[in-house]
Amino acid sequence: MQQKAFTLLEWQQLFSTEEACKQHLFEMRWPEGFVCPHCGHREFWYTPGHELYDCKHCRHRTSVSAGTVFHSTKIPLVKWFTAIYFVAVDKGGISATRLSAYVDVSWNTARLMLAKLRKAMQDRDASYLLSGVIELDDGFVGGRGTGGKRGRGSETKTAILVACEQREEGKYAGYLKMQVVPAINQEESHGFCEQTILPNQHLKTDGSPTLKTPKTRHTVSLQVTPPKETGKWLPWVHIAIANLKRFLLGTYHGVSGERLQEYLDEFCYRFNRRSWVLQIPNRLLYSALNTKPISRLALSL
Repeated sequence: MQQKAFTLLEWQQLFSTEEACKQHLFEMRWPEGFVCPHCGHREFWYTPGHELYDCKHCRHRTSVSAGTVFHSTKIPLVKWFTAIYFVAVDKGGISATRLSAYVDVSWNTARLMLAKLRKAMQDRDASYLLSGVIELDDGFVGGRGTGGKRGRGSETKTAILVACEQREEGKYAGYLKMQVVPAINQEESHGFCEQTILPNQHLKTDGSPTLKTPKTRHTVSLQVTPPKETGKWLPWVHIAIANLKRFLLGTYHGVSGERLQEYLDEFCYRFNRRSWVLQIPNRLLYSALNTKPISRLALSL
């Protein structure tokens, strides 16, 4: 779905007040006019003081933010909109420390905002499955202050699986998926492919037996290559993994394994929309409106 593109200046000018933010949410949520989320009826009463819409048919009361990521938020929408723009447009992302300073909230509040937005990113990308020629590989990501053995077999690094579509005979990267796994083995590889790839696609791997998938489900091309040559056979997954590591180290200075998946979701969300950079804020806003409320407890903050 195409969304309107906004420069930073346009975004700040248009959404500088709570009323402007609420009006934009209303238009995004109900582009053809109010629809009761409970019964689908269109006629309503509006209560300005409480900013609620009362359905004339079933008496259900709702607001522009009810049932979304913004449900019952005490954070002004202006601050949410500002956070969304920084998260969406900057390919390096934004840390909770920087966001707390930019929008004048506590670090804990900034961390909660970012976690909720990343959940919206995850939910949106979960609806897309990869197809065509797909590169499949594994990687290992280290957290803050980790050292010791590098790569496979390291006890301090977190294993991930990566799949990326090849477009136009490998000239371009298509959609990207990344997932944290407890170990690199056939079981985890099969589960990852089940969740992220349409049936009967063409997979390219480096020949590792742990990355083989049932040939009744996919066509698999295996090629054992020396480390220096892997970039030619699987160029896009290696570029994605390298960029991921720069993203994590540059913005967050390392991420613990228990938090890594949400950062993978953020990285993939922007990567998959890199051709529409100025549309991403509005796209993320749309995703937030279509993501169910998320409690602090559910996010394990």
